[in-house]
Amino acid sequence: MKTVYNFSAGPAVLPSPVLEKVQRELLDYEGTGMSVMELSHRSAPFQKIIDGAEALLRELLSIPENYHVLFMQGGASLQFSMIPLNLLGPHETAEYIVTGSWSKKAVKEADKVGEVRTHTPDAQTAIPAYRAKGFSESSRYVHITSNNTIEGTRFNEYPDTGDVPLIADMSSHILSEKIDVSRFGLIYAGAQKNLGPSGVTVAIIRKDLVGNTPEYCPALLNYETYVKHGSLFNTPPTFSIYVLKLVLEWVKENGGVEGMEECNQEKAQLLYSCIDQSGLFHNTVSEANRSLMNIPFTAGSDEVNARFLNEAKEAGFEFLKGHRSVGGMRASLYNAMPVEGVQALVNFMKNFEKNEVKEDHHAVN
Repeated sequence: MKTVYNFSAGPAVLPSPVLEKVQRELLDYEGTGMSVMELSHRSAPFQKIIDGAEALLRELLSIPENYHVLFMQGGASLQFSMIPLNLLGPHETAEYIVTGSWSKKAVKEADKVGEVRTHTPDAQTAIPAYRAKGFSESSRYVHITSNNTIEGTRFNEYPDTGDVPLIADMSSHILSEKIDVSRFGLIYAGAQKNLGPSGVTVAIIRKDLVGNTPEYCPALLNYETYVKHGSLFNTPPTFSIYVLKLVLEWVKENGGVEGMEECNQEKAQLLYSCIDQSGLFHNTVSEANRSLMNIPFTAGSDEVNARFLNEAKEAGFEFLKGHRSVGGMRASLYNAMPVEGVQALVNFMKNFEKNEVKEDHHAVN
């Protein structure tokens, strides 16, 4: 059986030890005689799981006591609607820094609720610093997508928003590097990249931002509903929360967020160095804003890109095709991607380039 490395942007690679534990416990979770998938969300065993997941997340991210940790469904895309429904009135203004495809979608949903003021960098390959004087003090919040999965960019420096709450979609890089949670009013993330399997979404929300939702907001779109019921108002994605807890345990066992960041820096450096030293592959993102998690690159033409992707797949490198809106290739280096996988990809890229040079030389002769 050949080794396969999964570079998908999401749902993404999970740690092998986590998958192995899931396999061992699948038919009988901790002596209950039942699978986790069969446990009632009102049962003591599941309550222990969800409490453990919250405690681990609080520990790993050093989440202050004045923040709630919520487990929801609907992915980050549902948060695009929940945020304005909870925090933005019909005649109030929110500000969105638009750095890619996902922030554009977030703007569309907020625009249905209130007034939206957008800030767009001059180039999609670089994100400037933003200062408090650039935002209105009367705005309800400022929203960012802190790592852009499709474009391969990230905020090198988070915006200074003064007293205006900063909200961040951290779906594609949460737990990959240290963050100061206290700088944000709300952090949210779909799990299917660094936290676990698809199906559960995590929100870390400052307590003062909960409880002032208008009456017309549906119960399941109201953060207060999840706070009051401990994320158990209705049946949550129990299996996804269970696996998320196992992933958090794995992160803790492997050095915590600091350990993840060190490893992620090493992986990203390997791949960026290969691209920068190459005469074939290119990455156009500003060096200061290069993502550690999602690295897009191209071989210069659709024909060569297609040949690279076909040969890479045959060699065991899966899901390297870039997003349809960007093209080319994209390697997602989430926490669970081992250094060995990135090194193997780099070696493959170098060999591919050598063969391309030989083919071009023969064609000329």
